[in-house]
Amino acid sequence: MSSRTSGEFCPSCGDPVEETGPRPGNPTGRDANLCDACYFENFDLVDVDDELRVRICARCGAVYRGNRWVDIGAEDYTDVAVEETREALGVHVDAEEVSWLVDPEQVDQNTIVMHCHFSGLVRGTVQEEDAEVQVRFARETCTRCSRIAGDYFASVVQVRAAERNPTDEEVKQSIQMAEEYIERREEKGDRNAFISKIDEGKEGVDIKISTSQMGRAIAERVRRRFGGSITDSRTLVTEDEDGNEVYRVTYAVRLPPYPAGTIVEPDGDDPVLVRSAHGNLKGDYLTTGEHYEASSEEGVAPDARRLGHVSDGRETTLVAVEDDHAVQVLDPDTFETKTVARPSYLDTDADTVTVFKSRAGLHVLPEDATQ
Repeated sequence: MSSRTSGEFCPSCGDPVEETGPRPGNPTGRDANLCDACYFENFDLVDVDDELRVRICARCGAVYRGNRWVDIGAEDYTDVAVEETREALGVHVDAEEVSWLVDPEQVDQNTIVMHCHFSGLVRGTVQEEDAEVQVRFARETCTRCSRIAGDYFASVVQVRAAERNPTDEEVKQSIQMAEEYIERREEKGDRNAFISKIDEGKEGVDIKISTSQMGRAIAERVRRRFGGSITDSRTLVTEDEDGNEVYRVTYAVRLPPYPAGTIVEPDGDDPVLVRSAHGNLKGDYLTTGEHYEASSEEGVAPDARRLGHVSDGRETTLVAVEDDHAVQVLDPDTFETKTVARPSYLDTDADTVTVFKSRAGLHVLPEDATQ
């Protein structure tokens, strides 16, 4: 089958140019008019440097790209070398259906040679090309790892409690909330998210956080979980390279004096099991089971005597139900039958109940508070 000429002549060699129809990408300019022989004479399917230098963090494996460190999640340096070669690769604009095969060769600890084979369709002809790219790794320490190693922090979340020390469970949950929050930020790619240090002591816990914004967010989560209040204070620590003042922020979370599960005796009132310390103190009367709520003026710290905690409850026998207001139980210490108040939450068909014994007397606890 004879080919047809386009009526045009190659501007390089002067030979007639075959009519091939529209070319990939509809190229314009001098190259578009070249005959195939002249076009492919100096044709490069791909453009890639013979050597690539990759800055990589020796601690976390992050790669420096552009002007920042990036977590790439690579399992080893070979994955990094393949990706960096791919990023540096330039493919000719006229090429279609380009594919490549790569055979990495580990030369030494910091060097991988990428043996690459490329193929693509250009002017209806399959073009192939081989290239070797030497990828050299420069091990450094990224900004994040450098800060972690230097115990850097921009905020401190101090968890304390009013008129008492935080319980072990309050400290444990505060730390857990901080760790989970930072973990979620890390999963979203935030390289500024880390906990620098956790200091536990008798009076509570100090959690040192990488940024002030994250410190505030963690403090709010602790307050929402346990109630109480937050105050913040700033301390000037240095100036940045532009002369701007850099502050460290302390978020002091003050937990309420009577956390959920505490049993208190408000001034001139019956014992109350505290259910919540958000806004103001709320709970249940142990004598009737009715709802208790402190006034807005009293808030979470009404005048009250602390009697104990639900964990002090002890199981004993429910002997008999006297009437709508009283039942008989065995005293867990003397094993004497005692008549006590019958709260609305008491299950009269139960064989045993949990009671709380204090200087205010003997009271039956709700089942859901003791489980």
